[in-house]
Amino acid sequence: MVAYGAEQRVRMPALRASWLTQTFVHWRFRSDDIQALLPEELIVDEYEGSAWVGLTPFVMVGMRPPGTPAAVPGLPTFAETNLRTYVRRRNGRDGLWFLSLEVAWPLMLAARAVGAPYNAGALSVTRSGDTVSYAGSRWGGGASYRLVVRPGQPIEPTEQDVWLTSRWRAYTRRLGILWEIPVEHEPWPLAYAAVEVLEETLTTAVGLPTPLAEPVAHFSEGVRHVRLGAARPCAREPDRA
Repeated sequence: MVAYGAEQRVRMPALRASWLTQTFVHWRFRSDDIQALLPEELIVDEYEGSAWVGLTPFVMVGMRPPGTPAAVPGLPTFAETNLRTYVRRRNGRDGLWFLSLEVAWPLMLAARAVGAPYNAGALSVTRSGDTVSYAGSRWGGGASYRLVVRPGQPIEPTEQDVWLTSRWRAYTRRLGILWEIPVEHEPWPLAYAAVEVLEETLTTAVGLPTPLAEPVAHFSEGVRHVRLGAARPCAREPDRA
């Protein structure tokens, strides 16, 4: 079972930040369709017999190196939107695999050095009354999205809610090496969300077919104490028989 709280301490973070005004929109897919998009070192993590893909827009606030106070003026704040799926290594360690990463701060493209699939673009996050709107499009054309959600009341997370939202490491692949990036933060405060508008081409841009069912959505005001560890290479596991 996926842990609701962080599975490890990130004692020496490479970056600290807050992830705020985050929405999770999840679709079910056939596992074979997702496995075809993964590197050989990773296998699809299933819930109730399906693979899941999440569209997760949010605002990155106060990103800074360790030792820098959050109150320092001029720290970057920008919108980011991730398209992610859920995976396991053969040793059972679960995590995220990013199918694409959209970002409004071009300096994040430096993370391509360890295989993070960042794309720079024009992104926005706005509130109007009791709705939250997200929009983005890649520079130079291509994939785009528009999402409007109406957050509901806070919830006590079920097993499925935790499985869809809580992961404590991400995997990337670069130069034939699988990399692991650990993360630590407080548990997500969750609410259900009603999707009022959803138009996107991010899923088709990465080669996904039509999902198996309507999306499941959650909203969170966010987490303020994010500690991201440095990417580290994963030891190669024995080939399966």
